[in-house]
Amino acid sequence: MGNTIELKTADGTTIDAYHVKPGGTRIGGLVLLMEIFGVTKHIKNLCDEFSKAGYEVISPALYDRVEKNFECDYSPASIEAALKLRDANTYENAVLDCQASIDFLASRGAVYVTGFCYGGSVSWAAACRCSGLTAASAYYGRQIVDFRKEQPQCPIILHYGENDDSIPMEDVRLVEEAHPTVPVYVYDAGHGFQSDRPSHYDREASALAWQRTIDFFATTGKV
Repeated sequence: MGNTIELKTADGTTIDAYHVKPGGTRIGGLVLLMEIFGVTKHIKNLCDEFSKAGYEVISPALYDRVEKNFECDYSPASIEAALKLRDANTYENAVLDCQASIDFLASRGAVYVTGFCYGGSVSWAAACRCSGLTAASAYYGRQIVDFRKEQPQCPIILHYGENDDSIPMEDVRLVEEAHPTVPVYVYDAGHGFQSDRPSHYDREASALAWQRTIDFFATTGKV
C-alpha cells in the first residue's frame, strides 16, 4: 500500500523509511518502529493495517547507518546478523531517526509512536527523548528496563508477554515500580505475540493489545 521515501536526520544522515497514507479520513500520524529484522514485509503489513484505521504511517529503517537496506528472515543465521546490527546501532542514532520521522508527520497533526521488540525499546526512548509526540505504545521492549530512570514526555502504555523467555517478569516489575502511573499490560503469551511467526504469534493477545493501542491513541491528546 505504501512506498519508500528518504528522511534526512538532524545529523545530516539520509535514511529510508516506509510510508503509507491513511486509507480514509486522516486522524493522526504514526511512527512504527521495526523489530530487529528490519522493515520487513510483516512491518509493512502492520503499517498498512494502521493506515486502514486512519493513520499516516512511517517506519524508518533504523539500521541504515550501519547497513543499508537490511532485511532478513527468522533463521538462526539471520537472527545472529540482526542482533549484531542492533548492537552496532546506538540508541542516540535511533532517536534521531525517530525525531526525523516525527518531524515529517508533525505538520499534519498529532503524532504517535509504536514499536515491537527492538522497536518497543526504541519507542520508550523516543517517548523520553523526542519532541512532538502525543502518545506511545511499546510492545515487549527488552531494554526498557535499562532506561527506566528516564521519564516519558508523553503518555505511554506498555505490553509484555508473561511467558516471554527474553524479558523476565522481574524486569517488568522494575519498570512498573519506576513508573507507577504508566499502564503496563501483561498477556498470557510469549515474546513477539504480535509477530507473523507462527511460533510466536498469539491471536488473543495480539488482538487485545492492538485494540488497546488504537483506543489509547484515540483518547489521548488530539486526533
